[in-house]
Amino acid sequence: MSWFRRERPAPPQPPPPDPVALVRAYHAASTHHHHRYAFGPGELDWATQPDPFRRYVGAPSVALELVEPGDELGDEPRYEPAFCSGEVPPAALSARSIAQLFFDSLALSAAKRSGDAHWYLRCNPSSGNLHPTEGWLICGPLRGVSDTAFVAHYAPRAHALEIRARIAEQAWSELAAGLGPHACFVALTTIHWREAWKYGERAFRYCQHDVGHALGALAVAAAGLGWRAHVLDDVGSDEVGALLGVNEQRGPFAEAPEVLVALGPAPADGSAWRPLAPSPQALRAASAAVRVGIANELSSGWVDWPAIEAVHAATRKPRTVGAHTLGLSPRLPASVPDREPIALRRVVRGRRSAVAFDARTGTTADALWQALARTTPRAGAVLHDLAPFDPTVDLAVFVHRVDGLEAGLYLHLRDPRRADRWRAVSTLARGATRVEQAGGLEVWRLRSGDLRAHARSVSCHQEIASDGCFALAMLAEFDGQLDSRGAWMYPRLYWECGWIGQMLYLEAEALGLRATGIGCFFDDALHTLLGLQDASFRSLYHFTVGGALDDPRITSEAPYAMRPAVGP
Repeated sequence: MSWFRRERPAPPQPPPPDPVALVRAYHAASTHHHHRYAFGPGELDWATQPDPFRRYVGAPSVALELVEPGDELGDEPRYEPAFCSGEVPPAALSARSIAQLFFDSLALSAAKRSGDAHWYLRCNPSSGNLHPTEGWLICGPLRGVSDTAFVAHYAPRAHALEIRARIAEQAWSELAAGLGPHACFVALTTIHWREAWKYGERAFRYCQHDVGHALGALAVAAAGLGWRAHVLDDVGSDEVGALLGVNEQRGPFAEAPEVLVALGPAPADGSAWRPLAPSPQALRAASAAVRVGIANELSSGWVDWPAIEAVHAATRKPRTVGAHTLGLSPRLPASVPDREPIALRRVVRGRRSAVAFDARTGTTADALWQALARTTPRAGAVLHDLAPFDPTVDLAVFVHRVDGLEAGLYLHLRDPRRADRWRAVSTLARGATRVEQAGGLEVWRLRSGDLRAHARSVSCHQEIASDGCFALAMLAEFDGQLDSRGAWMYPRLYWECGWIGQMLYLEAEALGLRATGIGCFFDDALHTLLGLQDASFRSLYHFTVGGALDDPRITSEAPYAMRPAVGP
């Protein structure tokens, strides 16, 4: 008799989770409710608070010029015209213009002190001032920086470029083939642990808000140089990560690749700028460059958040061809409001997030319409070249103190073609009346009356939502975008909310007001208030504008008075 061992067949493996289903599950689990908040750390472990500044030790550092705004209005582009095509002559691509680009977008804007506490603010706002977003420059030879094309990490504390790789001439030529002359790339990455340290599972949402704020800040800084910014969204996440040399990073301090942005001179004829994304072959050739520098450790300990790791993996974007099709949504006519001229760069670097409002200051209906128009596609507006897709986000506006406009709840459709969809899924929208005197915007009055208590209640009972001139909720097309494009569209919905928020921040400053983003809100309570009957639209970000109350205990200092030395 012969004996033999029969191998037991391997048990069938479950199919990999559907990325869209995983995103929906994450979104539901990270939703705040009146009876419970999303899963978070419970209390803050201050000993493990992450360092807000990434450095690449051993990489050559090149200090950038501190290009301060000029003293005279004539020395600088004005705030209003800078948003209109052709109003600002394009600056040459140089070490100085790159220094100004980062100085006006991702750099420190102020140093704050209260007692023994000391911290920094930046031009790009961040949830909890935790700053998970890192900036990178990919550029051709630049006199005073590098005699070859290069990949560099931007270090905001030092206002310096850390050169991590040098790209061969032929590889750069192929990489930049779709840009045209005098252009470059900027990329953004995210370190999730910086936000998760404080906010737990919901932190992934806030990280994506911050990417959007950074994109908006870059687009405005580029406009001040006569340049335009455009997201190259055919490029995949792994391709961005390989180009930057971050794909090999592991652990809680790893940088997750987010987006590649093209920056270049605005076309002389005022047309839209649509540069071509680099080919996979060009990206691979540029990514083969040798990397130098080791990323610094950011904290002495950490907590793993598997839900964030899972949704990050599910939303990594593959390489695509024609990822988006612009449907040419209706655009407002180009216009410049008739108001006192303001210097763009002083608004950009003077932006601050309010921590409390005085519950007295008001604004006018014209100012509200102008603020909403700043977020809406406009003919010849350079900022709307940034997005590779039509608007997906509409704004529910709580009007509290606006002269010439009845208090109540309004809906601003940033793409009027969504009117029938709103009426189909919202009981409140079905009975809405159109506001005729809204500066050409598509604005509906949903409900009249004093809704300050409602605004406060749906924003986690925060008084800042009721004490300002107006507050708003950003509602994105949700199910339709995920179903038609895939899970990778989920972060992009937050990016759009973030750059809307950035425009509102700047408009508030230009109006002599202050603003702040609100990440803590009761998602479903807001949906119920709007009479939403399904997940066609979901609230992703809240925002508020008003008259700020300053804390006299906090003093402000120049952010670069003690700039650390940068080595060769």
